[in-house]
This record gives sequence, C-alpha cells and structure tokens, in this order.
Amino acid sequence: MGAFECVRKVYQTDGLRGFYRGMSASYAGISETVIHFVIYESIKQKLLEYKIASTMENDEESVKEASDFVGMMLAAATSKTCATSIAYPHEVVRTRLREEGTKYRSFFQTLSLVVQEEGYGSLYRGLTTHLVRQIPNTAIMMATYELVVYLLNG
Repeated sequence: MGAFECVRKVYQTDGLRGFYRGMSASYAGISETVIHFVIYESIKQKLLEYKIASTMENDEESVKEASDFVGMMLAAATSKTCATSIAYPHEVVRTRLREEGTKYRSFFQTLSLVVQEEGYGSLYRGLTTHLVRQIPNTAIMMATYELVVYLLNG
C-alpha cells in the first residue's frame, strides 16, 4: 500500500479523526522528556561539582576533557533509562490506539483495558528493545549537544 492509498483508507475508515489516533498518548510522552532532563541536569551538576572539587585540590585550571563527555554520555544514558522505565506505558497505549479497527478509544480507557485484560506486566512489553534503541541515541545526542555548547562558548 502506498502513502496516498494509506491516507485515503484512513480517511475513509475514520475520517479526519483517524489521523490523530494516539495523540493523547503522545502528549503523555512529554513526561518522559521532563523526567529525563531533570535527572540528566542533576547528574551533570554532580559531575561538575566533583570536577571542581578535584581541580581545587590540585590547583589546576578546569578544562573540558574527553572524560567529561564520556561522563555526560553516562549521565544521559542513566537519565534516559530511568525516564523511559517510568514513562514507558504511554508507548504501549499509543501503539494500541494506533491499531486499525480496535476496541481502544482513549488514553485512560486503553490503559485500564490493557491492564484488565493482560495485567500490569503488559505495560512494559517491549521495554528492553526500546531501551536498546534509545540509550545509545540519547547518549550520543546529549554528548554532541554538550560539545557544541562548549565549542560555541569558546
């Protein structure tokens, strides 16, 4: 099925509303980003405090080193793992809402129906695969961001 055929089928089946299926669950996904950044900034601050304390002891000037960016990558990986583990059920709900011709109608209705029919464990189905894909991506992205900020600040 081509893209235009898919668009036509969605419109014929569900109308304009069909293009917005799972949007409420996508909005719930914002919580994952918030959690990720709060944890990341906290870890980053602790790493910075540790570095400042160690350079003060040695009377050295503080400069960015490769190990600092490795630390940022580990901070990003840790924070993303925590955030994703907490907020992952929204991914399951979003996927279910986007299924064609399903019994799932809204975010909370889908959430309760999945738990009722399959148990709480089903809200974390696919988490490992998701983490394997997301953690390296996030670590590289955040280290790249920190490097660009560092280079732009001179």
